[in-house]
Amino acid sequence: MDLRNVAIIAHVDHGKTTLVDELLKQSGAFRANQAVAERAMDSNDLERERGITILAKCTSVEWKGTRINIVDTPGHADFGGEVERILSMVDGVVLLVDAAEGPMPQTKFVTSKALALGLRPIVVLNKVDKPDAEPDRALDECFDLFANLDADEDQLDFPHLYASGRAGWADTELDGSRKNLDPLFKLIVNHVPAPKQIKHQNEDFRMLATTLGADPFVGRLLTGRVESGKLKVGATVQALSRIGQKIEQFRVTKIQAFRGLQMRDIEEAQAGDIVSLAGMSKATVADTICALAVDKPLKAQPIDPPTITVTFGINDSPLAGRDGKKVQSRVIRDRLYKEAESNVAIKIKDTPGGEAFEVSGRGELQMGVLIENMRREGFELSISRPQVILKETDEGMMEPIEEVTIDVDDDYSGAVIEKVTGARKGELVEMRPSGVGKTRIIAHVPSRGLIGYHGEFLTDTRGTGVLNRVFHGWAPHKGPIPGRRAGVLISMENGEAVAYALWNLEERGRMFVEPQEQVYTGMIIGEHSRDNDLEVNPLKGKKLTNVRASGTDEAVRLTPVSRMTLEQAIAYINDDELVEVTPNAIRLRKRYLDPHERKRMSKSL
Repeated sequence: MDLRNVAIIAHVDHGKTTLVDELLKQSGAFRANQAVAERAMDSNDLERERGITILAKCTSVEWKGTRINIVDTPGHADFGGEVERILSMVDGVVLLVDAAEGPMPQTKFVTSKALALGLRPIVVLNKVDKPDAEPDRALDECFDLFANLDADEDQLDFPHLYASGRAGWADTELDGSRKNLDPLFKLIVNHVPAPKQIKHQNEDFRMLATTLGADPFVGRLLTGRVESGKLKVGATVQALSRIGQKIEQFRVTKIQAFRGLQMRDIEEAQAGDIVSLAGMSKATVADTICALAVDKPLKAQPIDPPTITVTFGINDSPLAGRDGKKVQSRVIRDRLYKEAESNVAIKIKDTPGGEAFEVSGRGELQMGVLIENMRREGFELSISRPQVILKETDEGMMEPIEEVTIDVDDDYSGAVIEKVTGARKGELVEMRPSGVGKTRIIAHVPSRGLIGYHGEFLTDTRGTGVLNRVFHGWAPHKGPIPGRRAGVLISMENGEAVAYALWNLEERGRMFVEPQEQVYTGMIIGEHSRDNDLEVNPLKGKKLTNVRASGTDEAVRLTPVSRMTLEQAIAYINDDELVEVTPNAIRLRKRYLDPHERKRMSKSL
């Protein structure tokens, strides 16, 4: 069968997973009466809840005698490590661009990787049926983007389609017939070359592992594209590391290929196809699985380095162990190293004491997703404020710089520019209109300046602004950047918070806790209205007397509390504060608890 391998890349919420749904339906991958969930490729619970793709996933469709292997890639820069590996498996990319927003930072980031590998893009202008769509402008911006990324003449001569993924059509003309996605299928078959590996069918077997999975019945599963040769079930192969060191020799127990959304067992893997192998115990991502006669590994795609680090520690608060079952540092360590094995964009380092671990990654969202997965598995953790990874060079200390793209209402653009280019040491690169009453601002800002800024940004823009960021490069250290301006309200007692006390404290700032919620000494229960920290007593009840007077028995009416998401909490804290994460709660607290104080408080609670 004729074969094509293609990846779909796009910015967050530009509709690539919805488009893949329609490709699956129109190719006949589902039965006519089969119930299919919306965004079928987003199989992970967090992906469905947040509406973003986190893990790259493969699927396969057949169209008029051609099998098309499609890879759905993450749309957020924090998960770019997934995309960088996946691109080595495909021979072409479909670049999906929102016709209203145009190319966004993540589009630029991934496209630069694809163009560097020599892949020829197909541009699909999605959501052209939206009232604010400007497909011609978006198409011009795509061409400018490719030119800025040093695309060659073949890549600049890219075909394009107009489409609506939700409505299930694509067309070569903006006012065409709009029937179905056949024009996209046809363009993929005609424009994307067949895998060149097919010519190497008679050579020794070689495959580069790009993703790692696990099956409760089969065990470890490594997925990749077969670079040369054929492989049958039961054959004995070896795994080589990046430097050519032999890791293990094993017998292949299963070969699986993607057919629709299912993995099907096949007897033989052929060059050019994307398959999963089982049977190994040590081999991992970026290793070469090959015949015993091969002694040189395949070249693995380099991965961009992490830019921030967060310290994961045991939960040592007085409320530790009440929600979660996995609280020991040994269990946390095993889970983190297991994550680093499958996610090459994450690096783990033990701290000298052995009770905390420095986890380095791409951004706050990537860390937030890892922590959220761990708390759902029953872990309890204490998380530090993210720290930016600095680099020492001959030119001095260098720090990571991010390109920030902001779409904001004209009324708020002044406040945003002042914040970004002032205290946060950013440099304005571009500012232009981006629609009726909207302004697009592009700036280069130190990563340090963006930690904790998103909440402030939403306040400044009354929740209407959209901020996207992507790693830009390294630049000389820009000096101190001020952190959070407001102080916090810290509990000075242990027990259950009282409504009357919280009501009296409301004039001091906004609250993070509700009545009857457990609090302890050192726990942050609110944000102070001034810039200093303040110790308060949230347990102080109303004094009872036998004298009745008008006004003394008024009902206590509390302002609704501010509940932070995990990412907001991590970005909110200062260096002397921690986020306490359990399966049922996210709390903030000060660091200064000593062991004797913790023991005493545990007894009182």
